[in-house]
Amino acid sequence: MDKDTGGPAFPQPLIRQLCGSGELGGMTLRDYFAAKAMQSILLHYDAATSFEEDEVNDSEGMPSLIAVDAYIMADAMLKARGQA
Repeated sequence: MDKDTGGPAFPQPLIRQLCGSGELGGMTLRDYFAAKAMQSILLHYDAATSFEEDEVNDSEGMPSLIAVDAYIMADAMLKARGQA
């Protein structure tokens, strides 16, 4: 298992054997955790009160901050998972 990404979120070893590839493909567990964290972040925040209007429509502004926060949570989840 890759300690930085947690490995694949939905490993499919049979498909890997059939394809003859060493790669499992798909999203990593880190990406999966970040996606779940992002759902919660977006559910509980109000763009109108959290950011200025120009930040909401700036791809380097609000969306980037939310994505960074989601991956911070994902990394914390991977770290906690390793200590369980």
